[in-house]
Amino acid sequence: MSHGSSYPVGRSSSPTRALPPVPASTLAHDRPAVPPAVRLLAAAVCCLLALGLVGVVFVWTQPGQWIDGLLLPRAERGGGYEQSSDLFGPATVVLRHFGRPSLLAVLLAAVLVVGLLGRRLLPGVVGVGMVLGAVLAAGAAKSALPRPEFAVAGSTTHNSFPSGHVAVATALALAFLLVVPAAVRRWLVLPGAAGVSVIGAATMIAGWHRFSDVLGGVLLSVALFCLAAAVLAARPGGAARRLPAVPASGRAWRVAAEGAVGLLVLVWVVRVLVPGLATALRWGPFVAILAAAGLTMLAVGVAAFLIRSVEFGGPAQSSDDRTSGR
Repeated sequence: MSHGSSYPVGRSSSPTRALPPVPASTLAHDRPAVPPAVRLLAAAVCCLLALGLVGVVFVWTQPGQWIDGLLLPRAERGGGYEQSSDLFGPATVVLRHFGRPSLLAVLLAAVLVVGLLGRRLLPGVVGVGMVLGAVLAAGAAKSALPRPEFAVAGSTTHNSFPSGHVAVATALALAFLLVVPAAVRRWLVLPGAAGVSVIGAATMIAGWHRFSDVLGGVLLSVALFCLAAAVLAARPGGAARRLPAVPASGRAWRVAAEGAVGLLVLVWVVRVLVPGLATALRWGPFVAILAAAGLTMLAVGVAAFLIRSVEFGGPAQSSDDRTSGR
């Protein structure tokens, strides 16, 4: 007599066919990401197109020249675009000190020192070249681009697009993003954007540049930064690190929240720490300064976001990290 069941326990009575494994590429979170160099090249092209669009609209069209004049009207005493404000003196002092070659040399040396200490000397050299390239590109554009005469009240044919001071300030802020670790970059966005905004505001208050010039200077340097970062990311050793498994929606919300907080803080810095900004200026320059500060914050933040997964050199990885692909 059999005391056990004749049916196999825990097994199916009929053979089943094993399902083929699902390829990893079909999973949403494992889709191959766009290489950082390609992403940065695309961003550089977009910045150059935006730079050209700003130049065409504000320099070569009558409505664009009119908007620039509306935001920064010419001085009533017949001078340039300097604004009748108590901030005119401080603005000229800021520009005079920032325009000193000795200060520029010190800041460029700081980029190299930070890069050397962090074993990122090549990114530091590239960052210095990026700043010098911004100087040359802004000067060449101002000399080569004509400014048509559209008989706009208060407008002149003198071309000041783009701003060299703003281009240099933006390039310096972005150069430090190349020589610091990836985890530190996000903390440099707000101070960098604030410094660029101060330089941009000073150029407009002192009458050196129009609103479109400031915007053009920022776009020019961001385009150069994306090109430089693309070259560094494409070389051996500049490959992107593997991102943590965070859903794309979560990353988007986090970036949006950080950008909103940074923009609010930047507006607070411009509004509160600069004494009497709203009362010392007319509504046109005040709006131009706040708009330039917000767009600068956006541009610098996007630049930092584009290289969030890239380490430009730094300490050598361990063999375990290289083996695991981290």
